[in-house]
Amino acid sequence: MTDSYILPKSMTQIDCLLTGATVVTANEKWDVFEPGAVALSGDSIVAVGPADKICSEFSSIESVDCSGKAIIPGMINAHTHVPMTLLRGLADDLRLDVWLLGYMMPIEREFVSPEFCRIGTLLGCAEMIRSGITCFADMYYIEDDVAQAIADVGMRALCAQTVLKFPMPGAASFEDGIVYARQFIERWKGHALILPSVGPHAPYTSTRDMLRACADLAKEYDVPLHIHLSETEGEVEQSRRDHNMPVIPWVKKQNLFGAKVLAAHCVHVDSGEISTMHNYSVGVAHNPTSNLKLASGIAPVAEMLRVGLNVGIGTDGPASNNDLDMFEETRLASLLAKGISGDPTVLPARQAFGMATIMGAHALHMGDVTGSLEPGKRADLAVLDLDQLHTAPSFKHDPDGIYAQIVYAGKAADVSDVMVNGRWLMRERELLTVNEVDLSSAAREFAVHIDAFLSEREESVLLKLVAIGGMERQESFEVQAKRRISDPQTVIEGVQREPFSVIRHVQYHQYDTYFLFPEPEEHQLRIREDDRIGEKGDVEDVRYRLTLIGPAKEREFLGSILLSRSRFLAPSVHTLRFYREYFCPDEERKVEKDRLRWQVDFQGVECYVNLDQIVDPDLGYFVEVKARTWSKGDAEEKARLMGEMLLRLGASPEDGPIEDYSELS
Repeated sequence: MTDSYILPKSMTQIDCLLTGATVVTANEKWDVFEPGAVALSGDSIVAVGPADKICSEFSSIESVDCSGKAIIPGMINAHTHVPMTLLRGLADDLRLDVWLLGYMMPIEREFVSPEFCRIGTLLGCAEMIRSGITCFADMYYIEDDVAQAIADVGMRALCAQTVLKFPMPGAASFEDGIVYARQFIERWKGHALILPSVGPHAPYTSTRDMLRACADLAKEYDVPLHIHLSETEGEVEQSRRDHNMPVIPWVKKQNLFGAKVLAAHCVHVDSGEISTMHNYSVGVAHNPTSNLKLASGIAPVAEMLRVGLNVGIGTDGPASNNDLDMFEETRLASLLAKGISGDPTVLPARQAFGMATIMGAHALHMGDVTGSLEPGKRADLAVLDLDQLHTAPSFKHDPDGIYAQIVYAGKAADVSDVMVNGRWLMRERELLTVNEVDLSSAAREFAVHIDAFLSEREESVLLKLVAIGGMERQESFEVQAKRRISDPQTVIEGVQREPFSVIRHVQYHQYDTYFLFPEPEEHQLRIREDDRIGEKGDVEDVRYRLTLIGPAKEREFLGSILLSRSRFLAPSVHTLRFYREYFCPDEERKVEKDRLRWQVDFQGVECYVNLDQIVDPDLGYFVEVKARTWSKGDAEEKARLMGEMLLRLGASPEDGPIEDYSELS
């Protein structure tokens, strides 16, 4: 242990004196005083040092004997979404995109409100205080209510108002989100506990202009910018496809690093990207449990630390972790680094402890305020009871032994007292600023409503389609006639003759995947890639669509024509794997085809003629005539005409009906 603190010569009156403990400072020299003392006045630390010297120089209004305990800087949770305590355990064991886009965001669109944010935040703060956390970085919606709840509890936080490129709770557009973020920053800037921030969620949920606007806003008010970067391999691959470069150089090109950035995850970054982040003083939030649980990977933390990046430790949101326990997170961070490197000396306990305290504070760009026990910093600290079975015995020969005891053996349950900004938030394991019983009751009420919503949704393919957005209903009546044909030339020539009049002609190559569902659904969900082919045979445009096709209400009309069934369309913006895991179909079928399509007028009625060559499976040629309408009478008239159209195109209505290619595949 070291004894380097120089005391003033005269006795000084202070508000509180903590004495008798092992004081772990996390200062630049890594001073540990045993027994040590901490002198506090108002919201700040006045002095830290050996107990006998501190006690001889300061007289206090309140004196607390901490013998047998350790006093540490309050832990810094470098990344979370604290209101999501109300979504804990909602959807587990899923991939990140299915979890986020299929469950979290739809539920949030339905339920997130000022009250949701307030209750979720208070619940999360209670849990974090019990884990010795005094400061955390949050990113969520309606952050004004989140910040108010945090301030009411008395914790310290970097609060980032989320901005997305699509509608979100509290903002109908990203322009509204930017306006809200500006107002949020203006309201909270200069607050004793809340550091306001702007939070563009991630590059893949942002536009180029949005990233630049957020960076400009952060620079204008000199506040941090909180963002998710390079969390998954898929995100990096998408960036390479869309921008011809990985995520880090892409956001650098958008001037993002002109702001004080706190970057969450950074799992899939290389040496050059790490150097770039270091050059721009980017803070990194390492989230080991969340990254493991969502199978996102393991961040190259050891290399980041070697370069000199400020890497903090975060729990991520309690819906993806599923807790807010910084002791568990810190231990895991150290063990993961050893395991993937094959080197047990990598990320030793003292360094892991630093990541959870002072380095985390620097990552949040708050290292001048909190993160270590030093004169002039805010009085943010936690008291640990190390007289526990799981921490016994305690060895003194190694000056770094205290860090191993805390990181490898310590638990959140060891935290007995927590102070933030000179105010006690927990004494002898009793929370002083939140009511745990009332919060648990309120959380259960939210769970009942969310359960009911999800139970209804999970029973309906349509509602699950609605939940991921963009769905619109087509006309009520689809009239369709489809026949196998031996000579495609009869169709090509037929549409050129009267009474057909061609309005538009186009060629596609289509890849269809059909999801089939058991009764009582009887729906088919078709995921289609439409490649539009140009005159030279090259692909000019590609579009992706989802079509939910209901069962036909009338199987035949006038011999062979389908008359009525429901159809809903939505943009297909996710991978096939996402839809497979999200919808969980009973059966899957694939069809690949070349399609010549004509929009035609036939005796004053507009409809479509498709000439399809089924490539896979190899089924030959089919002609299809189809139209849609809201009117049953109009549908019947079009069905009558379709029989005549088929005859003129070389097909016979008596060949027997064919409904969907999925039935042939």
